Amino acid sequence: MSATVRPKTSFVTTPRATLAPRPPAVSPSERGTPAVDIRGFSFAYGDRQVLRNLEFSIERTAVTAIIGPSGCGKSTFLRSINRLNDLIPGTRHQGDILVEGRSVYAPGTDLVALRQRVGMVFQRPNPFPKSVFDNVAYGPRLNRLVSRRDLPDLVERCLRQAALWDEVKDRLEEPATGLSGGQQQRLCIARTLGNQPELLLMDEPCSALDPIATQRVEELIFELKRDYTIVIVTHNMQQAARVSDFTGFFDRGELVEFDDTERIFTSPAHERTEAYITGRFG
Repeated sequence: MSATVRPKTSFVTTPRATLAPRPPAVSPSERGTPAVDIRGFSFAYGDRQVLRNLEFSIERTAVTAIIGPSGCGKSTFLRSINRLNDLIPGTRHQGDILVEGRSVYAPGTDLVALRQRVGMVFQRPNPFPKSVFDNVAYGPRLNRLVSRRDLPDLVERCLRQAALWDEVKDRLEEPATGLSGGQQQRLCIARTLGNQPELLLMDEPCSALDPIATQRVEELIFELKRDYTIVIVTHNMQQAARVSDFTGFFDRGELVEFDDTERIFTSPAHERTEAYITGRFG
């Protein structure tokens, strides 16, 4: 896949705000070993088949957006990467998902360690009923990632990475639930970073936020991809166009198309993709 940049169509109506221009994306096959390798992966809840034979790769230190109509399997796919779906009885899968070359379904996989490596930010902010400091320190303290002496430095670093430090540095001992919705979501991102993950999964992270808070989170995503691989599920196609390097379009549990985001939104290869991004269904 080449990464030829074409002029944007009128579909992308919202500018990238203060985000810096991104360079043309380079396909995973052109950049070597992917961060996530999905190999013939299918998934079902009991008798209900949700995902069918997914086969694609996710590049490291890039943002990959997963788009598609409601019920197409986007969130199920995301939760399969860190095996959160295992918490639901009666699920089954075929195929495999590799994160940095290691199968997440290998026998004896430590799920706690996996979910430390593969952090997740959910649709609605879910801070713990603890102080701002203790929210970020919870994972590193529990997993003994740093010494007690180094914990304050780690908390500050994570809050800075989440673009939240200047807003909360004088409120570290106050309840996290007292923050605004946008601040809570960035705190949840900082909490995830505290576990020193290799991969960040974001499931509709802005759907509960106002436009200003959404812009802050999008700017944060753009900054974080320098150090992290990010996979974001979003129903907002303009958001996918703004923040992602690659986009996968799911429909009825299948991957219809995966390509450089610029190409997906300007000259998709499949009619189903074009119909969805132009609003003819979904």
